[in-house]
Amino acid sequence: MLELQIGRKAPLFSLPDQAGKIHRLSDYLGRWVLVYFYPKDDTPGCTAEACSLRDNLPKFGKIKAVILGISADSVSSHARFTEKYGLNFTLLADEQKQVVKAYGAWGEKSFMGKKYFGISRSSFLIDPAGKIAKVYPKVKPAEHAAEVLKDLEKFQRQ
Repeated sequence: MLELQIGRKAPLFSLPDQAGKIHRLSDYLGRWVLVYFYPKDDTPGCTAEACSLRDNLPKFGKIKAVILGISADSVSSHARFTEKYGLNFTLLADEQKQVVKAYGAWGEKSFMGKKYFGISRSSFLIDPAGKIAKVYPKVKPAEHAAEVLKDLEKFQRQ
């Protein structure tokens, strides 16, 4: 899982957002992009992560960084989640799990001793050239936005 390497081209994708509009990773060349994968809309950890990103969006905007959240939920589920929490960034629906698998965010998980397959909470920071700059394999929902912003500031100083 999460076998993509830093410095490699990020896998391209084309997915619908919460309004049904198609977004392609290539649309964002020239900008920093945080692609974050999360298990399910409107669950405690996913909500905490989304709300933290929402609250920090102005800081991402100042450095011209884009946030793209991806889960296997439907466009309509994303629309409800976005409206309920006032999310101000793009959520993409990967119902076929093609992008989730291309990024290595799909795999075996366990909860209370039960094993199952699902999306691991993970993120990829993609540089303006479309290459992976950093991989976040085990995201802590409430701390993730601050961690990524710190890394973006560091990359911009380099």
